[in-house]
Amino acid sequence: MVRIAVIEDDPPTSRQLCGWIAGARPDAQIDCWFDRDSADAALARERYDLVLLDIELGRERNAGVALINAINKRHAGTPVLVVSAMPAAIYRSIMKALDAWDYLQKSTFEEADFVETFLDILRATRDRTPAAAAAAADPDAVLIDPLRQGAAIWRGQKVNLPLTAQRILAALLARKGEVVSYDELYQVVKSGRNRDNIRKHVSTIRDALREIDPAFDGIANIPMRGFRWG
Repeated sequence: MVRIAVIEDDPPTSRQLCGWIAGARPDAQIDCWFDRDSADAALARERYDLVLLDIELGRERNAGVALINAINKRHAGTPVLVVSAMPAAIYRSIMKALDAWDYLQKSTFEEADFVETFLDILRATRDRTPAAAAAAADPDAVLIDPLRQGAAIWRGQKVNLPLTAQRILAALLARKGEVVSYDELYQVVKSGRNRDNIRKHVSTIRDALREIDPAFDGIANIPMRGFRWG
């Protein structure tokens, strides 16, 4: 069973989101909160597998931001999905800086979009512990925390990468020592599915790792085929 907190001050929207969650994960326990104070008290008592919240609650325009900060202090690593009417172009980067998983702007997504994002978060939560254990066993390994996009860690330092480059890095790491073909790498990029674009992303990855170790040379280019880590 997974525990989900839905923090949304509009009852019809709350019911809709809870219904979508229940349809996707019938085993989920869903707690609904409609104001900052009630939600904050619940977050102090409980640790949830996922928190879904709005930014504006009642008359508090940035109540959701305060709640995210509280979650990060009390239960670091708890994934947060923001669903708000605030413009995504402005708030998505702010939410990313706060380590929110994703930002969905109300009225711009369908049930399928929501469910896909919701299930992605739960899958990432499931995959997180094995990844951390593997990194602990190998201090030179790259740790990509699936709940903190853009936060790959190598040799104790953050690797600054855009999301697409991070996805390519994750694909290479998952097949360490093997050639990952261009066709396979096309599957992890949303646009620019051509070899030149893949090579640019790999170059970005190399540059980011060389900021930590100028001698890094761990990604091999396999002519006409793809790339290999290690």
